[in-house]
Amino acid sequence: MEPLTLGLLVAIATVVVLFSGVSVAVGLLIVATLFLWIFDGARSLEALPELFYAELNSFALLSIPMFIIMGAAIASTRAGPDLYEALERWLTKVPGGLVVSNLGACALFAAMSGSSPATCAAIGKMGIPEMRRRGYPPEVAAGSIAAGGTLGILIPPSVTMIVYGIATETSIGRLFLAGVMPGVLLTLLFIAWAIFDTWRRGAASAALSSAKYTWRQRFEILPRVLPFLAIIAGVLYALYGGVATPSETAAVGALLCIFAAIVIYRMFNAHDLWIVLRDSTRESVMILFIIGAAGVFSFMLSSLFVTQSVAQWIAALDVNRWVLMAVINLFLLVAGFFLPPVAVILMSAPILLPIITSAGFDPYWFAVIVTINMEIGLITPPVGLNLYVINGIAPDISLRQVLVGSMPFVGCMILAIVLLSIFPGIATWLPEAVMGVAL
Repeated sequence: MEPLTLGLLVAIATVVVLFSGVSVAVGLLIVATLFLWIFDGARSLEALPELFYAELNSFALLSIPMFIIMGAAIASTRAGPDLYEALERWLTKVPGGLVVSNLGACALFAAMSGSSPATCAAIGKMGIPEMRRRGYPPEVAAGSIAAGGTLGILIPPSVTMIVYGIATETSIGRLFLAGVMPGVLLTLLFIAWAIFDTWRRGAASAALSSAKYTWRQRFEILPRVLPFLAIIAGVLYALYGGVATPSETAAVGALLCIFAAIVIYRMFNAHDLWIVLRDSTRESVMILFIIGAAGVFSFMLSSLFVTQSVAQWIAALDVNRWVLMAVINLFLLVAGFFLPPVAVILMSAPILLPIITSAGFDPYWFAVIVTINMEIGLITPPVGLNLYVINGIAPDISLRQVLVGSMPFVGCMILAIVLLSIFPGIATWLPEAVMGVAL
């Protein structure tokens, strides 16, 4: 059978298996095992356990559970609501200040936790009821938090960027730096839309007059927030300053976040610490299981010459490189509708990387493009994880209302992709300034 035809069968089988309800990792293992057995013989299955283990036998993978513990320690405290309240007190005079406060809190909490669902839950539990109490429409309240939560996979430290780095064998530190300016850009686009939408709806006067804070009230909340931001700044300095490796930096950051949670929020109860470690272990095992399964899946594609044939077919297409990038973006967007970001990156990045580099695109710039596409998938059905998190926080707001409120922010993300395509230096300038030009 022709490799391209075989690749189409693999794609159809993968979609069918994943839509059957099995987990992503199990689904990938089922498809890989089935196709290897049918088309390469039973003996090819003997190498699968070793391949699975080899995929996880990487020192760089230690940073994933450490960063997850770091985020879980922060998410288990009132750091999110306190961060939201601090920004609300300082931005109350800004038109649409409450929405801006929520988006700013999402961006900062995303940088601290690295998790989109955790960001939605932590900021949304306080932000959505407060916005509704002050007269903001339900779709604005829910949509802004759902979109703001997506920043967790772009702004460093990002688990998604770590997974991309491992899948493509690129520098994790450089990937983190590549996400900084696009993360700021996307946050500013979100805030600009929020201010414009508030002005358009005529809600600015209500937002301005609804709350007043003294300077004392503004300063008194900062000591509960600044230590966590200082830890994040210290982690990034240690990483980019060459003080420690990503794994070592993540371990120290996790320890400091747990210590800060104990000191600032009095998390002395052993049960609370157990919950942090339990939830972190569950999420880490899930991600690592997907990484191992994706390694086996990639081996199957390579053994059956599917990967090589797809790459040769795309390379042989006589099209402009931006048309090629548009097709790749469309593929990533559709894949993000149905699969979690980690699965999409592990399955597609090793195949797409040689194609985009041969077309003259920067792999670190491409990592940002991939991540923004995955952000769109987090707030669009049918998977749209953030939509369901918001619906769980505010069940009286329908999924349709959450989706309607999220759509303008999807437009902001698409605009960000366009701006990054016109000005790729937004993503590549900081890594090159700090770490030099990638070889």
